[in-house]
Amino acid sequence: MTPQSDEDEVWRQIVASFNEKAEDASADQPWPDRENVAVETVHEDGEAPEREDEPRDEADDETDGSAEQADDEGHYVPPPPPPLPRGDALSRLSWVALFGGPAYLLLAALLDWPMEGWIVFTAVAAFIGGFVTLVVRMGDGPPPDSGWDDGAVI
Repeated sequence: MTPQSDEDEVWRQIVASFNEKAEDASADQPWPDRENVAVETVHEDGEAPEREDEPRDEADDETDGSAEQADDEGHYVPPPPPPLPRGDALSRLSWVALFGGPAYLLLAALLDWPMEGWIVFTAVAAFIGGFVTLVVRMGDGPPPDSGWDDGAVI
């Protein structure tokens, strides 16, 4: 026999044993009643009738203040967040330079303002300077008191 025919025979045995086990397992375990689906019939006018296996309580249809109050009891309402820090003057100036330089150039181009060389240079320098200042001040390194091995930092 070739290796291919051996593989085919093994697959046939696997499939045959799979079907046998599936039939045996279904005979041992009855189908639970909660899994049964009610058969719905459609009336001649095309509308489906209400399902008979679901009890319908008229009190469920009425909205009640106590029901809404009971729903709110389980929800977590976080405390208000603390106010944002003001930031120092250098950070605020960097943000103004980062957005102010390009904003001025865009506004000047849209309104056809005369743009001399020193104005364009100042706007571009403000953008680059603001960006570099904010990146340098990010402080992405480990805290100074973390020691030689900070482990899993969250």
